[in-house]
Amino acid sequence: MTELLAPAGSMEALRAALRFGADAVYLGGPLLQLRAKSAGFSFDDIAEAAKLIHAKGKRLYVTVNALAYNDEIGLLPEYGNRLLECGVDAAIVSDLGVLTTLHKACPRLELHVSTQASCTNYASARTWYELGAKRIVLAREMTVDEIRKLHKNVPDDLELEAFVHGAMCMAYSGRCLLSSAILGRSGNRGDCAQPCRWKYALVEETRPNQSFPIVEEGNSSYILSSRDLCCIGLLDELIDAGVTSLKIEGRMKTEYYVAVVVNAYRRMLDGTMTVENAQRELLTVSHRPYTTGFYHGELPQDHSNAGVYTQTHRFAGTVLGFENGFATVMQRNRFVRGDALEVVSPALTNAVLYANEITDEQGEPVEIANRVQQILRIRTDLRLAPGDLLRIKA
Repeated sequence: MTELLAPAGSMEALRAALRFGADAVYLGGPLLQLRAKSAGFSFDDIAEAAKLIHAKGKRLYVTVNALAYNDEIGLLPEYGNRLLECGVDAAIVSDLGVLTTLHKACPRLELHVSTQASCTNYASARTWYELGAKRIVLAREMTVDEIRKLHKNVPDDLELEAFVHGAMCMAYSGRCLLSSAILGRSGNRGDCAQPCRWKYALVEETRPNQSFPIVEEGNSSYILSSRDLCCIGLLDELIDAGVTSLKIEGRMKTEYYVAVVVNAYRRMLDGTMTVENAQRELLTVSHRPYTTGFYHGELPQDHSNAGVYTQTHRFAGTVLGFENGFATVMQRNRFVRGDALEVVSPALTNAVLYANEITDEQGEPVEIANRVQQILRIRTDLRLAPGDLLRIKA
């Protein structure tokens, strides 16, 4: 069975991932996670997440994939055992010393080798396997044919995971020194400022106050920014090549992003959505222009507008409940009375809530919903469920 693996940078995103069909969720903990501190879960949060996930028969992985320093190696045995106590199913690691230390100290903790390890060949995969790895998260630069060859030359019980959706990095397998060089913030330690996604201009040495635009096709100056990965049409190819886990990137994303993306990939895997409809769904979330990455060979050389984020819809609100013909909604972005709010739900397709009657918690009419997290009641005949999301065309 193919696993759909979703990101979670918050408990809201985690619940969305589970509700919309993820088979497993990955998140960061207190130590060596490769995202900003705001996306890291405490031990108590991890334990709560594990209970929610295991109650649905699904799995939880924790990232321990930042580059480790000397004084952090000694912390790993206790950390690994704490993760086991919390109910974590596997740790995702990139450092050889981290993997061997955890494997020795916590033999019951399943270990997955991160894409940061840049595993691109079967000899490397076999070595990681012999050292205790259960799964390889493949380097993003591999083609489908290369994955197929690797799969044929590794043990049958070595699992292969591949990224199918989300932000691509301009560096190899995400290993980059640009943020460190410019700002002293290391992307390899979870503190990337994403300077590759900025606009740049040229400054001549003797004219420090005068900048000259750097323009590519389409009047773009995002000369370092990548496109975003979208493999919604390649799932059968990747599965046929030996990939057993399809990974969505996005631990810094909102619950809306996680819900929409997981929902599209879940329905594609289940055969309940066409590629064309899934592609339209994926345009509703914030993204740079999409690409299929390296899976069919080298990336296209057209980088025009690669750093420009677009989306066809805005996240309008989260459904908290439904009773007596009214949906209780937490507002997230502005909408007004009479707007058509599209419903994002694992149980409904093409459903629209017309916000013709909106009241606040005191029953007072609301004409303009523009207070974030305000609790509203909207009359509707749709039997919505907690966790359903509402969106509006941008």
